[in-house]
Amino acid sequence: MGIKFFFKLFMLLLGVTIVSCKTENKTHGEKNEDVHLKMAISDTLPWSERLALSIMKRHPEAWQAEDEIKKEWDYKTGLLLTAFGNLYAHTNQEVYYDYIKTFADTLIDASGNIRDYKIEYYNLDLVNSGKILFGLYKSTKDDRYLTALKTLRSQLKTHPRTPSGGFWHKKIYPNQMWLDGLYMGAPYYAQYNTTFENGDKLDDIAFQFKLIWDHTYDDKTGLLYHAWDESKQMDWADKTTGKSPNFWSRSMGWYMMALVDVLDYFPQDHPKRDMLISHLNQLSKTLIKYQDETGLWYQVTNMPERDGNYLEASGSGMFIYAFAKGVEKGYLPAEYKDAAEKGFKGMVDHLVEVDKDGEVHITQICKSAGLGGNPYRDGSFEYYISEPIVTDNLHGTGPFILAALALNQ
Repeated sequence: MGIKFFFKLFMLLLGVTIVSCKTENKTHGEKNEDVHLKMAISDTLPWSERLALSIMKRHPEAWQAEDEIKKEWDYKTGLLLTAFGNLYAHTNQEVYYDYIKTFADTLIDASGNIRDYKIEYYNLDLVNSGKILFGLYKSTKDDRYLTALKTLRSQLKTHPRTPSGGFWHKKIYPNQMWLDGLYMGAPYYAQYNTTFENGDKLDDIAFQFKLIWDHTYDDKTGLLYHAWDESKQMDWADKTTGKSPNFWSRSMGWYMMALVDVLDYFPQDHPKRDMLISHLNQLSKTLIKYQDETGLWYQVTNMPERDGNYLEASGSGMFIYAFAKGVEKGYLPAEYKDAAEKGFKGMVDHLVEVDKDGEVHITQICKSAGLGGNPYRDGSFEYYISEPIVTDNLHGTGPFILAALALNQ
């Protein structure tokens, strides 16, 4: 990423207060600190752009966006750049497109190989960033992107499945489906299948949603447990049902976002489309009951009064996005727009911080959470609230941009 990118960024920000500007010629691969813009970000811009510009100011390349030192093809950057793709479609500002393309060109070589990607890991998380390649291939016709797209599709063809037919979350988590995995794999799978394969796998995609719904749904609360172990071998799994023990807002946020995004690829007359919309409506109706008076949701969704629980940014942002897009697309009744707007106001009022240079920061983000592994994660309430709470983590910034765009904020 060189002077051209920074010139575009400068031109985009002509309407803001410029503190100082310094650019230097550099070739790709030189240190990003050799080229930088120092600027104040205007509070007259939409929240989506204020946060996006803040991220680019702090991290000139997307792979750095959590102060990373290693260039990695990972799902969190895919989440952020999916939001940037929506922002580019909304604004037509090439600086956002360039941010996406530079990441892809850094992580994909001249032959279309994805840096450090190994199919034998069978990790659904690694599929998510593939979504950014559809737009890049469409606009450039560069075969490197098509090769990478085909590589990720080939993973899904041989990805291990539970005895019932659900994708394992990862090879290291045998016979387990996590709600997270629906977002990681299903929208990509649906877009690839409808773009290149005539939509012949949509039944399989809908089946993934139904299978995990049937095995994580809780009759008492109406919520979905984080995960299901069909083998019932994991210590965290209920020995009768295989369900994990608690409700984590972000896991349901992944599922909700997966629903509203995958529906983009289901034709009106597809026999499984109504089932997906029904799941969206049923879970949305339940989540409204757990929405705090601030408009936000708690880390452990159904235990707001329990000591240590907190209002969490990523799950809240994901719900807001799903509600807003669901209404926009006609999947949800209009009243969910009000819930989304209440939630977004809650994020701005309680979770957004703006520094002296106008940079936007998203606070109270759960850094990461999972099940099993080493050290062992038992899915208890105490576990979910013990994970680090951080600022500007991509789990929170990506959904905030998506939510802001869906609400035209």
